[in-house]
Amino acid sequence: MLQPVAVGHKTLADYSSIVGRTLVEEIRELAEPLRGKRVLHLSATAFGGGVSEILYTMVPLMRDVGLDVEWHVIYGREEFFNATKVMHNALQGNPLDLTEDQWESWRRYNEMNARELSRGWDVAIAHDPQPAAMHTLAPEKARHWIWRCHIDLSTPNPGTIERLLPYVQTFPDSIFHMQRYVPPGMDGRVHIVPPAIDPLAPKNMAFSPEDAIYICDQFGIDVDRPLMCQVSRFDPWKDPLGVIDAYRIVKQAVPQVQLALVGSMATDDPEGWDFFNATVAHANGDPDIHILNNFNNVGAIEVNAFQSHADVLIQKSTREGFGLTVSEAIWKARPFIGGDVGGIPLQVDDGVSGFLVSSVEQCAARAQQILEDPGLGRRLGLAGKEHIRKHFLMPRLLRDWLKIFTELER
Repeated sequence: MLQPVAVGHKTLADYSSIVGRTLVEEIRELAEPLRGKRVLHLSATAFGGGVSEILYTMVPLMRDVGLDVEWHVIYGREEFFNATKVMHNALQGNPLDLTEDQWESWRRYNEMNARELSRGWDVAIAHDPQPAAMHTLAPEKARHWIWRCHIDLSTPNPGTIERLLPYVQTFPDSIFHMQRYVPPGMDGRVHIVPPAIDPLAPKNMAFSPEDAIYICDQFGIDVDRPLMCQVSRFDPWKDPLGVIDAYRIVKQAVPQVQLALVGSMATDDPEGWDFFNATVAHANGDPDIHILNNFNNVGAIEVNAFQSHADVLIQKSTREGFGLTVSEAIWKARPFIGGDVGGIPLQVDDGVSGFLVSSVEQCAARAQQILEDPGLGRRLGLAGKEHIRKHFLMPRLLRDWLKIFTELER
């Protein structure tokens, strides 16, 4: 029932010119004693969202340095994903907890997947809450278990975290993006490891201005007028409605400005379409607001084009586990504005490599400032790209994983 995910081939050597030979050599040295170790990643979906994007690069890179790695997607139907979406929101602070039926559904599907999980793994890594009960249910199927939490647990719904904690605190090791995301009561070793992006993925590789212009033009963007753009899921925490409100304020001063809201719809996000439709309704037919998703044939290349061409890139989250779209945006060397929440401040030095904001009005003011001062935009963009290069590219994350695997073997 667990579905193996096919990933492409990647080579660590291809990243040397970007991250430097010193880091690549450190990775190979760490990997040598781990050669042949069997590692399993467990997640809820193979596309849509940051977890799957990380794994499509991390799994082949782990293989390239000698580990025997697989990635399996757990089985679930609509009732399961409805429950885990409520759980995800509650763990990030939503007052709505799961019903008893939803908790039962979550546990029942974990039991089904635990039965089907094969044995013999050196390390099994459960990503996020969806498969978080599997260690409790089948600890014997791997020598070491890790819970990898990708969401912000700093202010969770008390009832939800109380029910989840007995499952996740039993993991011998856990990994969080930031220290303040670690809930009280975690019994095992806790590791703090921010995620990272793949600079060689189609979404992030270098794009010529001409190619970006050509693609944006295909989607009705007037490439001769300024463009604000947010790339993210259609999710209340990403606040696309607030981005539209900020755009409307900017438009009063810069009437030629346009807005693009670009996102992907994921299989484990049944609420996504409802909020997508709410975003369309909030745009109220404005021809200068372009709302696009993967069902409009917007894939990685198109996202790259929008980010590479935009005059202002935005991630106006009100709650954010980390926000890989922030690093992806800044990597394009374009000026960036982000919500001052979660992991976003880790990626943005306010006023140096971008701007952090806490309201619609602040977002609008910073966007207008950038649009009226292109030199400022260039300085922010270049400083931001260098910050991401040093701290948030995939080889650094691979090194951090190898250090954790080394600790497990001691």
